[in-house]
Amino acid sequence: MASPFPGASYECLGTDSPNGPVVISVPHGGRDYPPALLEALRVPLSAIMGLEDRLIDLVGHAARSDEPMIVQTRPRAWIDLNRDERDRDPLIDLGARASGRGSSKVRSGLGLVPRRIGGHGDIWARRFTDAEMVARIASDHRPYHAALSACLAAVRARFGVAVLLDLHSMPPLGAADSYPRVVIGDRHGATAAMRFVRRVDATVRTAGIAVTRNAPYAGGHVVERHGDTWRGIHAIQLELDRSLYLDAALEAPGPGFDATVLLVRRIIAALAAEALGQPLPLAAE
Repeated sequence: MASPFPGASYECLGTDSPNGPVVISVPHGGRDYPPALLEALRVPLSAIMGLEDRLIDLVGHAARSDEPMIVQTRPRAWIDLNRDERDRDPLIDLGARASGRGSSKVRSGLGLVPRRIGGHGDIWARRFTDAEMVARIASDHRPYHAALSACLAAVRARFGVAVLLDLHSMPPLGAADSYPRVVIGDRHGATAAMRFVRRVDATVRTAGIAVTRNAPYAGGHVVERHGDTWRGIHAIQLELDRSLYLDAALEAPGPGFDATVLLVRRIIAALAAEALGQPLPLAAE
């Protein structure tokens, strides 16, 4: 399905006639760095590439069957779709209110437009004007969320329920096998019914992978905004350890890529089965 917003910085797949209750969102996989971003950098491009959920979009594409999927193509450094549009940082944004929301993300330098990155410090050589920020919100942030909302509404209208799988990746939390390599985020029970969380948890554990819930990632703006359990829309953020599917340098697909794709495919199938009231399949493989 073509984007309903001409020039919008995301791609829509399979949204014309959804065949199942699961919708996939990939808000941090974008690698289309516009010239205006490159001109404003005070650090090398390689530094801000660390903000990407590196190649997680490739995992989503490979794991998807006919599920609707919406993928942001602009990078997180340009604008973070997993932040509220009000999370504007006055230290880099001339239009932000110095006494605004002041969320913990803004204070840490990871607001609507990230200000800092670990190991490199401040990202930008200048502050951005209010007009620049408003333009990014209007052309990138709002269209993505509008498209995702419309897709979820269409799925819910057809199946009576919709499940959003917001796909992310994370740096390794530790070297030992005991560290979680998958984190399920549901905003501490606010964005999805427990039965969906249990299905995801069981699927990951069956694959022999350590998993936890809401720590250190409880889910961001995407699931908080779109999850509405009272209306039958359930939203889960899924964080995958990048070492599961990337090489040792965490830059290119690695030996675990195919197994990670299969894991995500099974998670999607488990969520669909739960939404449609189907039993959990036996782990016969």
